[in-house]
Amino acid sequence: MAPRKSTKKPNVSAEELKAYYKDMLLIRRFEEKAGQLYGMGLIGGFCHLYIGQEAVVVGLEAASKEGDKRITSYRDHGHMLACGMDPKGVMAELTGREGGYSKGKGGSMHMFSKEKHFYGGHGIVAAQVPLGAGLAFSDKYKGNDNVTFTYFGDGAANQGQVYEAYNMAEIWNLPVVFVIENNQYAMGTSTQRSTHSPSYWERGAAYGIKGEEVDGMDVLAVKAAGQKAVDTCRAGKGPYILEIKTYRYRGHSMSDPAKYRTREEVQKMRDERDPIENVRSLLLTGKHATEDDLKAIDKEIKEIVNESAEFAKISPEPALEELWTDIYAEAGVA
Repeated sequence: MAPRKSTKKPNVSAEELKAYYKDMLLIRRFEEKAGQLYGMGLIGGFCHLYIGQEAVVVGLEAASKEGDKRITSYRDHGHMLACGMDPKGVMAELTGREGGYSKGKGGSMHMFSKEKHFYGGHGIVAAQVPLGAGLAFSDKYKGNDNVTFTYFGDGAANQGQVYEAYNMAEIWNLPVVFVIENNQYAMGTSTQRSTHSPSYWERGAAYGIKGEEVDGMDVLAVKAAGQKAVDTCRAGKGPYILEIKTYRYRGHSMSDPAKYRTREEVQKMRDERDPIENVRSLLLTGKHATEDDLKAIDKEIKEIVNESAEFAKISPEPALEELWTDIYAEAGVA
């Protein structure tokens, strides 16, 4: 396929552009493999894929620094990979194996990493939003300049606890970036049908919170907006809202046939707006990489993903005794 023409001049180096390409491609290939394993019956329960939304988390991670925190909803595999969590541990958790990040006890929705400052993966819609404000409160209390990225979707943006968190975050001037990943369909209803005011970021004005809308299919636009948001928070002028307009190619979860939209609509988005293909075009037309270079990257990423799948398959299931670990009540206490 001939490379797409792009006249956009990237505001990052060639090496950064390649890094974004690799990070997004890792998420894409990982999620495709997870979908395969789900179809084979190796992943049970719910499985929400991030295919199409890769530029959101990769762009924001490019604006982060060590010590920054992130918390999100159940569509979380991409966030884990983008912040540097091991694909093997993520895939093993998806398959319920001992080698997973929650030792096979959490599954797709509930993974955590203290080392990477990743605080979940939460199954209750919008429950992570006040928790994210709490993480930011911790940093404000400690007096450091860390920022918390609190991700939630357009469906969650209509939940009341979001606005309670907004109010507290503004009153306490918390260093939190509220990231609305507006994939336009929530669980299966378009934003045009679900809300009278489709511009979600503007709702923050009622609390005095600054924000903006961002093209979530453009990793460079996301990175630039993310840098502006974190700079605001690190300067003690937070919180900040980013409504990032993105698009998921698959259904809400693997069990969703997505009959509420046409195949033509999805294909049009893939053909014209795909975030990975857009960066691929920038690399090729800018002569930052050749077709062979990109083929080598794809091969490398596929090997990483295949290794994670094989690790997940051979990792043992949790022992029965594992049911009694990671419980915070003392033994014998009801």
